[in-house]
Amino acid sequence: MNIPALPNNHALAMLVITVIALYFFRREDIPLQTSSLAVIALLGLIFTVFPFSTAGEHLEPSSLFFGFGHEALVTVCALMIIGQALVRTGALEPIGRNLAKLWKISPMLSLLITLLVAGILSAFVNNTPIVVLFLPILISVSIRTKTDSSPMLLPMGLATLVGGMTTTIGTSTNLLVVSVASDMGVRKFGMFDFAMPALIAAGIAVIYLWLVAPRLLPKRTPSLPDTSPRLFSAYLNIADDSLSVGRTVAEIRKLTDNQMSIEFIQRSPDYRNVMPLPDTIIKAGDRLQVKDLPDQLKEYETVLNATLYAGKHIVDENHPLVADKQTLAEIVVIQASGLHGKTLKEVSFKQRFGVSVLALHREGKAMDIGRNSISNVRIETGDVLLVQGDDEQVAVLKAARGLLIIDGAADLPHSKKAPLALAILIAVVTVAAIGILPIAMSSICGVLALLATKCINWDDASSALSSQVIMIVAASLALGAALMKTGGAEYMAQMFVAMAFSLPPSGVLAALMLLLAVLTNIVSNNAAAVIGTPIAISVAQQLNAPVEPFILAVLFGANLSYATPMAYKTNLLVMNAGGYKFSDFMRVGIPLIIIMWLTLSTLLSIMYL
Repeated sequence: MNIPALPNNHALAMLVITVIALYFFRREDIPLQTSSLAVIALLGLIFTVFPFSTAGEHLEPSSLFFGFGHEALVTVCALMIIGQALVRTGALEPIGRNLAKLWKISPMLSLLITLLVAGILSAFVNNTPIVVLFLPILISVSIRTKTDSSPMLLPMGLATLVGGMTTTIGTSTNLLVVSVASDMGVRKFGMFDFAMPALIAAGIAVIYLWLVAPRLLPKRTPSLPDTSPRLFSAYLNIADDSLSVGRTVAEIRKLTDNQMSIEFIQRSPDYRNVMPLPDTIIKAGDRLQVKDLPDQLKEYETVLNATLYAGKHIVDENHPLVADKQTLAEIVVIQASGLHGKTLKEVSFKQRFGVSVLALHREGKAMDIGRNSISNVRIETGDVLLVQGDDEQVAVLKAARGLLIIDGAADLPHSKKAPLALAILIAVVTVAAIGILPIAMSSICGVLALLATKCINWDDASSALSSQVIMIVAASLALGAALMKTGGAEYMAQMFVAMAFSLPPSGVLAALMLLLAVLTNIVSNNAAAVIGTPIAISVAQQLNAPVEPFILAVLFGANLSYATPMAYKTNLLVMNAGGYKFSDFMRVGIPLIIIMWLTLSTLLSIMYL
């Protein structure tokens, strides 16, 4: 094995930054946006303080910011907005309703059709709205038929990932690989240029997800444990000898370790409502309306030397607490909610919707925090909120964008604009597919048409955009450009070829795809794709082999995000909704990765090498 000579100092610095970037992209305690911005800033500073020139061409630090206006990023953002329009207008609602009916006739056939429909839709639409559409349907089916939802949810989520890699617009990863390769002088792939190997592999994957995957999954209990109400409303009647008399609201809350939350105060003699401001003084005869767990309410009664009432009766064995018409619901936070990175307190969640948040589930587990501390936890996409409220309040939540009800009873949205939104999507895809306009232009025109026809408004459009996606794409493009121009990518390619020197070109191609498959399950798939594309081109050049199959090896490898829940954002949605564990993704995802890797590497070798 011939070890290549070390590259220049700038290239070595880019290799070090690449390792550091991939490490920070993986960190959960640092926002991905922050890590991405740090990478861009660091690259800019290095090339400003230590200028770099090659072949008489100077690398301008400002060129590293071009990723924000890159064709691929513009297209990704436009397609995210179009996907949001389909959700908001309910354009996919007829598909959902018909599938729900079919489940009553033949569950096995219905699962197959669900996998096929999910995969086909994901070839043209971001898979997040597809998962958002199918989760309530499948959970509702499991509740009504009293069957386990575990064999349905995870295969459906993985089917959307499999379908997404069949076209250039199926995922942001595909768009990035195709665009970066085009920037480097490679012929630009058309929308369906690699559909043949992808469809063959996808067909095998669907059979696996239909017949094998459900049998590999143990029965899992969704994060919603039961349907009984948890919080009870009651009154604490303040007598003359109560410890609360003469104290402020803030002072009596301290007596309960700041656990008690007073909704309002009823003051005699006419029992008018008084706002429970921190400096409001409690008087004898006041009635404090509180809502909490039964044990907590009894604790407040003892600590404050008050009397607990439910309606007109003192709470005792003969007159227990009554929950009225309160119901529980699970709310999954998706990107369009605008909650990511914010606390419930910051967005006034309780004031906006009137519901009480009982628990917060993250990565399939309830977070070990006090109920009164939930409002101070920063929310992440994929989190599940267990909320309690009346039917009207839950209905308001159902209508809110970015909040997915998975209580099994959610009505799918539908509006008169649904056919128009669907027609605009079909027009965007058709115009790009037949070559009238590039996908970047057709998608932007599609967004304009959606806004002009009022299928969506600017609030919907802005909420559809993911700051995580925007920043990671911009940072990855900057890092990829720096690696290519300094020679860092060529050096990595030389090292890769040197380590695989005994393999034929088909073996090198398979090894490259496997490397990307491992990387994409650990760090961002977009980062893996952008960094891997220039390496693939350099590898092909050193082997004197066609470039296209090696680019596709990166594209397909970066899409094999099946083995970990954090590999793709929809994996987290499915994990929380189905109560899956990390091991479930490995149990189903690793065999699927092996199947797809063997199939795709074989097909690429036969078709291109």
